[in-house]
Amino acid sequence: MKRVMTSMAALAIGAGAAHAGGVERSTQSVGILFEQGNYAEIGFGAFNPDVSGTNTSPFGIPGAKSGDMAPGYGTFTFGYKQSLSDQWDLAITVDQPIGAKVNYPAATSTGYPLGGANASIDSTAITALVRYKMPNNVSFIGGIRSQEAKGNVSLNFPIPGYSMKTSSETDFGYVVGVAWEKPEIAARVALTYNSKITHDFDATETIGPNSFDTSFSTTTPESVNLEFQTGIMKDTLLMGSVRWVHWTQFDITPPVYAGVDPDGPGPAGPLGPLVSYDNNTITYNLGVGRRFNDQWSGAVMFGYEKHQGGIVGNLGPTDGFKSVSLAASYQATSNIKITGGVRYVDIGDATTSVGDFTGNDGWGAGLRVGINF
Repeated sequence: MKRVMTSMAALAIGAGAAHAGGVERSTQSVGILFEQGNYAEIGFGAFNPDVSGTNTSPFGIPGAKSGDMAPGYGTFTFGYKQSLSDQWDLAITVDQPIGAKVNYPAATSTGYPLGGANASIDSTAITALVRYKMPNNVSFIGGIRSQEAKGNVSLNFPIPGYSMKTSSETDFGYVVGVAWEKPEIAARVALTYNSKITHDFDATETIGPNSFDTSFSTTTPESVNLEFQTGIMKDTLLMGSVRWVHWTQFDITPPVYAGVDPDGPGPAGPLGPLVSYDNNTITYNLGVGRRFNDQWSGAVMFGYEKHQGGIVGNLGPTDGFKSVSLAASYQATSNIKITGGVRYVDIGDATTSVGDFTGNDGWGAGLRVGINF
């Protein structure tokens, strides 16, 4: 039962679009380090958001609907944990920490200013973690993360015929943390810090028939995770997490795009960043897990991220969320565990420079298979 909290990670796989700007797709949990003995897992997730808005600007057709601009996407995770000794554990994880998929329906069918715009961000991270256990139930966590990222975008507004494609770059960050456990009551608290990672991209920017070879840097932000669980009665766990992400560190500023004056030639009024955030975020999750018998366990979890207000980017028109998740774990054999879950997300209303996005939501699902050996 004390491992039910780890199963909830399967639900987070499908909920990434509910995070800041729709860019975060991994919570960077260290839960795998606390699996018993040697352990391996593989997970798959999918999320299908429905995000649409109404034009409030003088561009395009006033009152025009944007159409659903957030296609569904899938994710993949892998983890391996090796118990090296009574004091040392090693884990390797693979995930997609950031990602985006934007596709506004064509302007000819919607009349929305961003009609026809599309963009994507892809990333893969490999993280090596170690844990050293002290005699007093305190343990120390450290690790190195290798992260590969790339992106592209195509717009007709505010720059007609603009596109940009980056190189694929791999750079490194680190993880440090501390944990405390009390096995008698299945209690655990883990606090970890994930460093920022800066990518230096080469890019090709195009405006109409003109192409420009440029370069710029983008920083994926630092974050702090607090993960906890404790038994509250026989076969029942209270579990949750608090995650802070320094999103004001993140921006995408291609130099040609940033320097264009939408009102005409001259230095006044450059567009600035293609993507940026004015606020950091704190995401809360709290739930209860219950073991029903030797084979079946279940859990329910609620999530919340505050609505910040203000203007958000046209490529990520969301602002906060509320969610509810349901998960079930089946102990198929003495060493194989199958976990499945679904998550409903009420995506927060948002205002962009050209539209209002209200009444949006999404559904996610995840499946994870874990093997102890």
